[in-house]
Amino acid sequence: MKLRKTYLAGMALLGFIVLAQSCKKDEPAPNTGVQYDPSPYAMNIGDFPSPPIAADNPLTEQGVQLGRMLFYEKKLSKGNSMSCADCHRQKHAFSDTNQFSIGVDGFPGGRQAMAVFNMAWNTNEFFWDGRAHLLRDQSLMPIQDSLEMAETLPNVIDKLQADQMYKDQFMRAFGSEEITAEKMSLAMEQFMNSIVSVESKYDKYLRGEVALTPSEERGRKLFFTEYSEFFPDSSGADCAHCHSPKNFENDQYMNNGLNAEQQITDIGREKVTGNPADRAKMKVPSLRNIAVTPPYMSDGRFTNLLDVIDHYNNGLKKSATLDPALEHTMHTGLRLDTQDKNDLLAFLHTLTDTDLLTNPEYSNPF
Repeated sequence: MKLRKTYLAGMALLGFIVLAQSCKKDEPAPNTGVQYDPSPYAMNIGDFPSPPIAADNPLTEQGVQLGRMLFYEKKLSKGNSMSCADCHRQKHAFSDTNQFSIGVDGFPGGRQAMAVFNMAWNTNEFFWDGRAHLLRDQSLMPIQDSLEMAETLPNVIDKLQADQMYKDQFMRAFGSEEITAEKMSLAMEQFMNSIVSVESKYDKYLRGEVALTPSEERGRKLFFTEYSEFFPDSSGADCAHCHSPKNFENDQYMNNGLNAEQQITDIGREKVTGNPADRAKMKVPSLRNIAVTPPYMSDGRFTNLLDVIDHYNNGLKKSATLDPALEHTMHTGLRLDTQDKNDLLAFLHTLTDTDLLTNPEYSNPF
């Protein structure tokens, strides 16, 4: 009798377990997998026109986040020792204050690192000489450069593929855990396109939110007034000839008189195009945030902005490809006195965007 009771109790327990399992099957399983998320990223473009974002790489929240992770990821370099952000630091408007950036093996680069912001409005290729056609092309070149990150793309992919965090983020951004160099480049292009500088004091002045000081206002007028050889009283610094609003650049490559013909060692744009007419021409950079991005010029020769102003005032060197408008000023120089230079300097400081330098959306995500 005791054995029968034990048997019946056991069968009852088994029945309960089967019933419980059968109820569980009727409940939907919780979805814990990572999902593709194409939610668009909202850019703050201020008073700028809508940027010409590539149709095949629109900015998404997850794509920008992946690009941000890769921008700060040291696994992109040999020995996992440096990231893109080591040479493009946010507090310096994503530039390097070293004359030449030092790579993973301790070797200096050949040119001063350019600032990274407002890339979304760039329409004339990338690097000082324009050797990268698209921003996505530029993003992969430092990884493979022996003077910079000195790594191979297959090695980088292997390192990222071994990290579930990255496989998850590639899924969110592109709908697949597979990591490729193309996806990396698209994500970094998205992040760099998201880095926007539109909140300087000058921007706020244009919106009527703040007033310029008398010195800043005089510097503004000098900046935008053209040089006049025969009317010195109305002659200006003619800076806007090359550095035009909104982004204070002109999407051109120009020889700005750093070296005389026999002193030219960096042929610049000519190396890319093969055209002697492009000798010593370099990409015209934006003057936004110029006060926080020393040193200056493609070779970083000038350590401060007064040296830059002096160069254009009376330090130009003539060569065959010197920009004609700059050559025209060499007859007399710009004739800027000490007050003029100080006022110009004051205006240039109004182009600093402190929001850019501290915006948490652009900071290290780790």
